[in-house]
Amino acid sequence: MRAVPTSRPPRTRIRWRWLAVAIAGVVVLASLAAPTLSAHDLSITHATLTFTPGRYQLDVVVDPESLLARLEIYADRTPSTGVPAAEFADRIRALGAVALARTTVAFDGVPATSTFQFLPTATGAPGGPSGVTPGGTPGVTSGAASGVTSGGDPAGSTGGPSMLPAGTIRFTGDVPAGARQCRVTYGLVLGSYALTLVSPAGQRSTPIWIAGGQPSPALDLRAGFVDPPWWTTAFEYASLGFTHILPKGLDHILFVVGLFLLGTRWRPLLLQVTLFTVAHSVTLGLSMLDIVSLPSSIVEPLIAFSIAYVAVENLFTTELSPWRGALVFLFGLLHGLGFAGVLGELGMPRGQFGLALVSFNVGVELGQLSVIALATLAVGWWRLSNLERYRRWVVVPVSAAIAIVGLYWTATRALG
Repeated sequence: MRAVPTSRPPRTRIRWRWLAVAIAGVVVLASLAAPTLSAHDLSITHATLTFTPGRYQLDVVVDPESLLARLEIYADRTPSTGVPAAEFADRIRALGAVALARTTVAFDGVPATSTFQFLPTATGAPGGPSGVTPGGTPGVTSGAASGVTSGGDPAGSTGGPSMLPAGTIRFTGDVPAGARQCRVTYGLVLGSYALTLVSPAGQRSTPIWIAGGQPSPALDLRAGFVDPPWWTTAFEYASLGFTHILPKGLDHILFVVGLFLLGTRWRPLLLQVTLFTVAHSVTLGLSMLDIVSLPSSIVEPLIAFSIAYVAVENLFTTELSPWRGALVFLFGLLHGLGFAGVLGELGMPRGQFGLALVSFNVGVELGQLSVIALATLAVGWWRLSNLERYRRWVVVPVSAAIAIVGLYWTATRALG
């Protein structure tokens, strides 16, 4: 008696089923009243220490919601939930003493007495609205910031932002006469942050990377602002490139994982990652030189779409197409414009531009290779032992999940 073969749904039907799941997931996510996710979150804390005659001003651009939660934790309180947008400013100002306790500007080893302010919108260099005037007096033109002196009580303030854009916390005080060195300790950030110095003449230093809560290197107030040694610049920018992939670059991680999932041969995979790196290096350099520029409202949705495209393609094919490398190169050009947002925000050392750019790209490449290494550790044994099960239980569901995220990011970023 001849055995009757077990019927099996066609592979295309399975792929369409997973794609339907992805699309349904996008619809569900889009219907939720959750904050819009960014497809290219920079996640960089940048502080600017500005000196005017006899005064200093430390500005840190912050996210008001996460800042309030952090201040409440440091004050041994339970983080608030459901806070109306209009109340964030006053609640942050009321915890000014906590911020002052975790932030120190010291001259020649002696901490200075600082005044704390919270400005609901991010500000630039002093001299404009809400800045320190050349005469040395903190001037607040909007009436939105209220001060707290070290060890003092919060001063009251009315009003607050109706939305939650990035804000600025500001620490100001006097520079002692004859001060030679300065150290900054900022303890309201979990990771490292970039500190830029601005001289009374307006000259800006190369960003210095400092671990959160740790004192900065001694800053020589007499030497002027010069580029650091080349090995320091190389290490700092390579570290920035690496951390922009791991752990901060969720969009880039998903893109690289999407490349990893299709195929089991190492040479095509490494070729794709290299093409991606070369491509984003090109547009990153051109963008930093102001030769190529696209608004983030165009770049960010396209970056998210590239993630979704790679994931969806994984659902419908098991082999690399001849044009896959060209598409990866094209997507790398887009991602390079996204990387430019990071370096554009921080600035590049004028005398070490090429070194910083190459180092950043080396860090990005190392980060991408680390993602591949971690993915291999996670599913590599399955990838080599049973290709059919690997595709059914790893490639298809993971690609569908990546497609959900990529399509959701594309929609939310395109709609603003």
